[in-house]
Amino acid sequence: MSLSRRQFLASAALGATAGPVATGMPTRTLGRTGVRVSILGFGCGSRFMMYKEEEKAVAAIHRALELGITYFDTAASYGKGVSEEWVGKALAGRRDVFLVTKVGQRKADEAMRTIEASLKKLRRNPDLIHIHALASEQDLAAIEAPDGVLKLLYKLREEKVCRFIGVTCHTDPAVLKTMLERHDLDCVQMALNAAMAAMAEGQTRGYTPESRRGATFEELALPVALRKKMGVTAMKVFAQDKLSGQAPAEALVRYAMSLPVACAVIGMPQLEHLEANARLAQSFQPLSRDEMEELRRKLAPQRARLERFFRSHADA
Repeated sequence: MSLSRRQFLASAALGATAGPVATGMPTRTLGRTGVRVSILGFGCGSRFMMYKEEEKAVAAIHRALELGITYFDTAASYGKGVSEEWVGKALAGRRDVFLVTKVGQRKADEAMRTIEASLKKLRRNPDLIHIHALASEQDLAAIEAPDGVLKLLYKLREEKVCRFIGVTCHTDPAVLKTMLERHDLDCVQMALNAAMAAMAEGQTRGYTPESRRGATFEELALPVALRKKMGVTAMKVFAQDKLSGQAPAEALVRYAMSLPVACAVIGMPQLEHLEANARLAQSFQPLSRDEMEELRRKLAPQRARLERFFRSHADA
């Protein structure tokens, strides 16, 4: 099941490229990793696959680099491996970026085969490997099993195959909280947007009973991650575009970046989106508490619909 360390680390022989050019892109420390990353991350999932052609996708990543983005987020399942291939080609030889991939298999042997393929496509070792899309208590049990993927990731981190390990979740805040409390993870990525958000203490006007039910990622899982000094990244900022048109795009992005996260990871299927989000990040000013609460209140009626959607959403 194991590969030689030499094989995994061969990409280091490519050497380092020049450091990043000053772009005005703010950076934050990714929790206990100690690594500084751009506050805007380039999501290489379904939106990235909308570039359709390798040449256009690679050009988009190169433009992101020019704009100061240093956090690139892909997964073995994105485009059935095509995303990793495009990312690997675009970032070949770059050692000044933070590269993330994800593995969806729950059995260690199956996950190992996927990771081996990912390393070939990426042309280097990822900095971080996430367990992809934690879904339920049963799913957590499979991850934690003696033959599960979690033990494999501990081993790969120890062997320096990757520097850091983590988990992503957009489905169940309570299950994510449990996993974060139980295990020694470096990073976590969770669904954080103004519709699926915490409600300020004592603030109820404008919230329906449905929108107030249950705890959210922001209320339940985020505090655990911060207490354990994990590197936190936000995803689903636009809720798979279901919040597009419900609030200004700038407000949705600023909301995510105003949370105690290192980075907001956003899919940007057009260069215009990339340019606009980069400008926003470069000139970022956090929302005030009142502005955040007003946006939560405005979008609260969307929450139940989004929770239903994400319960069955496949992040591929």
